Amino acid sequence: MELTIFYDSACPLCSNEMAQLKQHDRLHKIHLEDLNAPDLAERYPQLDLAKANTIWHGLTADGRMILGLDVTAMAWGLTGKHCWIKLLRLPLIKPVADKAYLAFAKNRYQISYLLTGKQRCETGSCNLK
Repeated sequence: MELTIFYDSACPLCSNEMAQLKQHDRLHKIHLEDLNAPDLAERYPQLDLAKANTIWHGLTADGRMILGLDVTAMAWGLTGKHCWIKLLRLPLIKPVADKAYLAFAKNRYQISYLLTGKQRCETGSCNLK
């Protein structure tokens, strides 16, 4: 795997994004890990679960932890889709995009409710398609 993504399966928007990524990950370069998995802390002791619930975390194949939109850009880059996301990493755009992402992440359940009608998945975890 080139990238392991730690995501919140209780968030409908997050789960939807992961389903889309997996659909386009034809070369199986991305591995998904649910932050709500009971054994996650044992398997990934380097992961700060509290922080991972506030900002997306990704673990690269070489052991680097990347955060936020860097995860998004790398993930979509690995699929070859949504190449425009790389624009969010340009020096003049990056600081603004990062602040916007942090606001989104902090309010993801409310935003999810506005966009999907569901604040959280009924079972506490959305099933990936």
